Amino acid sequence: MASLGPATVGLIGFGALARQVVAALGDEPLRWVALVREGSSAKVPENVARVTVLDDLIGKRPALVIEAAGQESVSIHVPALMEAGISVLVASMGALADPEITGRISEARARSGASLIIPSGAIGGLDYLAAVSRLPDVKIRYRLKKPLAAWRSKLEALGLSGTKTAVTLFEGTPAEAARLYPKNLNAAFTVALTVHPAQFIVAVIADPDIDTNMHEIEAESAAGHATFRFANAPSPDNPKTSAVTALSLAASIRNFLGDGARR
Repeated sequence: MASLGPATVGLIGFGALARQVVAALGDEPLRWVALVREGSSAKVPENVARVTVLDDLIGKRPALVIEAAGQESVSIHVPALMEAGISVLVASMGALADPEITGRISEARARSGASLIIPSGAIGGLDYLAAVSRLPDVKIRYRLKKPLAAWRSKLEALGLSGTKTAVTLFEGTPAEAARLYPKNLNAAFTVALTVHPAQFIVAVIADPDIDTNMHEIEAESAAGHATFRFANAPSPDNPKTSAVTALSLAASIRNFLGDGARR
């Protein structure tokens, strides 16, 4: 594989996900710069420059910025970056459930021509889902199953921390799921954007019999019946996040910068 070249890549936040993305692209001669809060205790390695003001990140003119700091950071930073003509890869997909945020991003994209990149994250099969989403009879179901450890505080609040059977914590729309579980339902909203305007139901399940983060997607339509199951190992730094998520972001960065180099 050809080198991506010494492009500058920005990061919003430098928590576990950002660290894993940088590590996954450690063989590339990229220049990294991370935007962190003033006074943040985040440890930034020597190969990553540190800034605390958005204007300083914009001033570095990165080829791409990776949002890896949660839904609030999407609202605060992404429209401004895109107004400046800087393309952004959004990890916190649930933020796009807010029409006000998506409206601001759409307006910024229209004015600047910057790209909003949607990674597949912890799941796959999006090409199939997009293909069948316009069929009038399509029915799509998404279930997120995680070990009890990923839902410890929620289960304790419900008095179910010692449950021996699976517990359905939520069932409803992807927008509501993203609002209630902002750190867990990014994959569900990725599906929602892929299949729009088709509607589907999201279920969130705590399962004592699994030790992986499991995403199950079913699609029924005149085109057939498809089932996707992704049993992802939890991130060692954050059991609520799948380890493959950082690899997906790294692949998206490679694709974007590689395409840019060929244009």
